[in-house]
Amino acid sequence: LFIFLVFAQLPLYGIKTNTGSDPFYWVRVIMASNRGTCMELGISPILTSGLIVQLLVGAKILDIDNSVKADRELMNGAQKLLGILI
Repeated sequence: LFIFLVFAQLPLYGIKTNTGSDPFYWVRVIMASNRGTCMELGISPILTSGLIVQLLVGAKILDIDNSVKADRELMNGAQKLLGILI
């Protein structure tokens, strides 16, 4: 919950806020979010990073064996790191 509230207030770089109408105003009120914050990204960075890592593993660019627990943990860590970077 704490992480959600922090990202709901953390502004994104390069986003210009307009004083015009906001169609998601009431959703922002319910979720305690502001316009132009990290919460507007939703889950797309997580999905994109997972897709990219899985494509790299499928193309044998990353050599990861899913039957080995350490390799699965490495793949999960790579997905999370890439999601943060995106």
